[in-house]
Amino acid sequence: MSLPSEQNWLVLHHLLIDLTKKGYEIPAGINSEMGIIRSSISSYKRDPTHPELINTLANAEMSLSHIQSTLLSIAEEEGEDYADEWLDLLKQAMLGKEVFEFAKSRSRFLVNTPPGLTTGIINLRVPLAEERVQEIAEWNGLIIEFDDDVTVQLHGDREDLKFGLREMGSFFLEE
Repeated sequence: MSLPSEQNWLVLHHLLIDLTKKGYEIPAGINSEMGIIRSSISSYKRDPTHPELINTLANAEMSLSHIQSTLLSIAEEEGEDYADEWLDLLKQAMLGKEVFEFAKSRSRFLVNTPPGLTTGIINLRVPLAEERVQEIAEWNGLIIEFDDDVTVQLHGDREDLKFGLREMGSFFLEE
């Protein structure tokens, strides 16, 4: 589900990139503020009933509004048609339309990672026989979890994990 504020952020993100490519000076702090806003929106989406997160979203939307006015003022320097085009995209976003799509990310958070241990994830090109990985994990005292045929999580002492991953380095090259 995409929130209007999330789409608004995405439109402003694309506008910011476009203005930067065109050589316009972007006020200091806008890039970092955009990162904080994105994080606030993501936190809200995880638990929209939490009172603190509702306030955080409201603050993020106020910041977005300020950034929007700043970036649209810069966009007007490029021309009225250019600014109107972006304003139209912002209006669509506020109506709940999906104007831009977020890039797909392979990143994810690990759930139930053992406390006090370092974790490593390896993504292989092709499925691998579990025995080969388990053998190396056992030699190095690592806990191993298979997420799927090509994704393996390893947990253990930092030095043991480093050594185990080096031992598995050849697996990354297999096709």
